[in-house]
Amino acid sequence: MIRKELRVRPISGAEHTAFLADQSNVSFLQRPEWAQVKGGWKPESLGWFEADTLVGTALVLHRAAPVIRKTLAYVPDGPVIDFAAHTPAEVLNPLASYLRNRGAFQLRVGPGLMRKTWAAGVVRKSLGKEGLRSLEDLEPAQRSEQGEQLVQTLRDLGYAKQETGMDFAVGQPEYVARVSLRDAAGEQLEADAVMASYSSTTRNETRKALKGPLQVEVGEVADMARFHALYDHTADRNEFTGRPLSYFENMHRVLNGAVPGSCTLYLASHEGEDLAAAIMVRSSDRAWYLYGASSSAQRKLFAPKALMQRMIADASAAGCQHLDQGGVSPTLDAHHHLAGLTKFKTNTGCDIVQTTGEWDLALNKPIAWAFDKYMAWRKK
Repeated sequence: MIRKELRVRPISGAEHTAFLADQSNVSFLQRPEWAQVKGGWKPESLGWFEADTLVGTALVLHRAAPVIRKTLAYVPDGPVIDFAAHTPAEVLNPLASYLRNRGAFQLRVGPGLMRKTWAAGVVRKSLGKEGLRSLEDLEPAQRSEQGEQLVQTLRDLGYAKQETGMDFAVGQPEYVARVSLRDAAGEQLEADAVMASYSSTTRNETRKALKGPLQVEVGEVADMARFHALYDHTADRNEFTGRPLSYFENMHRVLNGAVPGSCTLYLASHEGEDLAAAIMVRSSDRAWYLYGASSSAQRKLFAPKALMQRMIADASAAGCQHLDQGGVSPTLDAHHHLAGLTKFKTNTGCDIVQTTGEWDLALNKPIAWAFDKYMAWRKK
């Protein structure tokens, strides 16, 4: 059978949304409405066509470089296309050609495919063990040939991966923590089966939270101020700079306006006092615990764990394959400053997944080189 060459061209937001409605494994970062949440970038919806048939899409975010008018073109957690039906070269080459002709000096893609997975319990028990420096020292529970082939093709095509060692890079993390909601056969897991991957302490605390006096509710956009009060408290306690209330209100309105129920605010309270809050985002058969916040009061009620179980139950009922809890470091060094995050997330049953990561292709080498030097200078 003769393979037809793929062509890339702009598509409308309506075309983009209609295509995604029939797809699985779609990241919320690849939905056209996400551009209304992500400030500072100019969005573009692109489609891959085989003859006249739309077979793939990408939300491309453009950011102009200082002084010049050329842009960095960013495809976060995408594109959305079947890499089993189309080779990576067939997908990426026309994308790079289109963007180069439109004035992009660099393309950054993060296809998001799984490469390796390590079980929560194995990682949890390996933290701090002598002779184990990183996840690469452990045998993974699962490997993806497709993910490995994509990484090799990216290298062959001249893409460069940003190496950050054991710390996080700018953009989407390469290693992520996910609570699996399906078994090996693809069947949805019961709550007890999900909790079996928790540490014994976390499992006991979760059961106490579920039997306790907490009130767990789903909030509306008007309740986002309650979330933000806890979020500000959490930011002060953990010494990070948080986002403004308007960001979360806008996210809730935009995402739910496009796909009702795709952004959910959860609140846990006791006798009228808010103790924990969380935001979960769903897209196709995936879910993300995107933001969480908690009070320093009444910690023995374990309010965040009650919210976690509610999110897991709702994500499972919606048919999601996992609940993603965000990035982790690949370190197994118990003294590394990010080791505590890995311990916390594996205690809550998160397997650690290495994705294909994010890769850069210079479309205009002199400008891309100058931009990289500029960004390195800014980090100093």
